[in-house]
Amino acid sequence: MQASLDITPLRSLVAVADHGGFARAAEALHLTQPAVSQHIRKLEKAVGRDLVTKRGRVSVFTEAGTHLLDEARLILSAHDGALGRLQALPTTIVVGSTEHGAEDLLPVVADALRAANPGATVRFRVDRGARLAEEVERGTVDVALLLGADDDAPGDLPAAPLPVSWFATPGWRAPENGAIPVVAFDAPCRIRDRALRGLAEDGRPGEVTVDCTSLAGVLVAVRSGLGVTALPLQDAAPGLVVRPDLPDLEPIPLRVRARVGASEFGHVAARAVRTHLGADAPAIRHTRAFAAAR
Repeated sequence: MQASLDITPLRSLVAVADHGGFARAAEALHLTQPAVSQHIRKLEKAVGRDLVTKRGRVSVFTEAGTHLLDEARLILSAHDGALGRLQALPTTIVVGSTEHGAEDLLPVVADALRAANPGATVRFRVDRGARLAEEVERGTVDVALLLGADDDAPGDLPAAPLPVSWFATPGWRAPENGAIPVVAFDAPCRIRDRALRGLAEDGRPGEVTVDCTSLAGVLVAVRSGLGVTALPLQDAAPGLVVRPDLPDLEPIPLRVRARVGASEFGHVAARAVRTHLGADAPAIRHTRAFAAAR
């Protein structure tokens, strides 16, 4: 196995030279004198030469020790410089949300993260909630906005409960007989489940007649009169109106999940969302473009 010159022993070698001996070097490095001596012996073993010798009661560098001292200063300078440059690189923070949260919450969260991390670059990942949760687990997303109180992961931070409202195209009428046609995201989707459950509990069964993979698809289908939809939107989207005649739906909790090692990002994001929504968020009847996990 090839010998190596480790940074810590090299730092001890330079300290012995700069501070005039083992005792003072140990004091400067906050080490014990035996630890510094051990570092020097480790270097001697690596180079196969004596580096320090005794002249009476004084330790002096041998010729090999003097040469290694010069190399050590170059190595430490390169090491410390590289480390400093790497630590000074701008931080990149990846924030995840579903389509519902992208318009309203992502700018708020991004501004808060930039303010807390000057010079940071914020990137975004818009995807389904289940996939975002997987990305957080893998560490490719730093913080994500997720809906639902079930299966909360350790470290999830509550943000706010989000009201869910019914929307339809103007003039849409529910059928007098049979199930109410519902436009929804394809399963699994917490809002879809909550909408169908709300209708069933009200004695008015619903049937998903249009499955969509995107928010744009949901809005197009509802504008076309193909059914009603339940969404966490603050204002009715263009071409849609709120349907207060349909049963009230229980708000869905919004939570913030951060990857391991990025809990500070999660706290900043959760605080920003709570501030943006306000302490009376549960009392808001119709919300605008909030995050939904599907």
